[in-house]
Amino acid sequence: MTLTNYWWLLIWLFVGGGVLAVVIPKQKLYVLGKYEDRWRIVPALILAIPYAVWAGFRGDGFGDTSAYRFMFDIAPSSIPELLTTLVGDGKDKGFTALTTFFKITFGNSDVTFFLFIAIFQILCIVFIYRKYSTDYWMSFFLFVVSTDYMSWMFNGIRQFIAAAGFLACFGLLVKKKYGLLICIILLLSTIHASVLIMIPIIFIIQGKAWNRKTILFILAIGVMILFIDRFTPFLDNFLAETQYSDIVTNDLWTSDDGTSIFRILVYSVPAILSLIGKKYIDEANDPVINICTNASACTMILYALAGVSSGIYIGRLPIYTTLIGYIAFPWMINNMFTKQSTKMIKIAMIIAYILFFYYQMHITWHML
Repeated sequence: MTLTNYWWLLIWLFVGGGVLAVVIPKQKLYVLGKYEDRWRIVPALILAIPYAVWAGFRGDGFGDTSAYRFMFDIAPSSIPELLTTLVGDGKDKGFTALTTFFKITFGNSDVTFFLFIAIFQILCIVFIYRKYSTDYWMSFFLFVVSTDYMSWMFNGIRQFIAAAGFLACFGLLVKKKYGLLICIILLLSTIHASVLIMIPIIFIIQGKAWNRKTILFILAIGVMILFIDRFTPFLDNFLAETQYSDIVTNDLWTSDDGTSIFRILVYSVPAILSLIGKKYIDEANDPVINICTNASACTMILYALAGVSSGIYIGRLPIYTTLIGYIAFPWMINNMFTKQSTKMIKIAMIIAYILFFYYQMHITWHML
């Protein structure tokens, strides 16, 4: 079940997704006080589960999988060993505890461990996109074809556990249940501390699209970009006490060229489109779309900062808001244009993202 031909990532999306959309029609789902058409849970899972399986059975040829296999092998296998480890200076202690409990319960199979994590991550995406996205297939397509799927489910799995866990709490964000949401973020930070960035952002992205708080956040990041040389020493000191200490000690921060301009442009599209069609978002005044639009704006500005600083560190942060932004993008396309224009724009968007997929997978990663 190891994926060897990565074109299957797209083939299954179009073939499997097309068949499921035709054979199993949508149903009415009650979302925030109104009924809306949504994919049924069974076809939504059928579309997504192969991606969990491929991630679980992946080989060591991409990303940090081999490092995670080694970490799994040396992780504590008993509660006494775990307690000894937790008393030490190890970082991401929640992930260590998770690994130990898995080994105690299910045994020492690293493949089963990867599969367990991948299923959790994919289920978080499925349930939230199915409920809140007006086009589940399109949101899932964006997650895969943007190569976020490869970047995070084949690599960086600790941080993506935190990102997927935060996404699963999207309903709390919409309902403004900040106390419980912050407690969950703090718990997820034991898996990966980067999720703490979402504590201020959950307040920044509330309210109407492109409101004053969001604009002020963008201006603040803009100032950081202008004074990046002064900002970097502060991050050096901050990173020295986190799981990114290797970036500081190995001078990866200063040697990193930053996120590529192509990735910045691709991830800025939803935010740019929301500015162009802001009047439609304001007229709808949908709390989900407002939040997701502001999240897209945060994604754009964080990637802009990563482009002039560190793609290795800053470039990892936008995943939290990117996943949310994939909910708004299909809504924008479906609601900002005429019916005929919408079809043309969808086709153009799909082609453009496939080209980016090919660029990233073939030219950058040499995997196609």
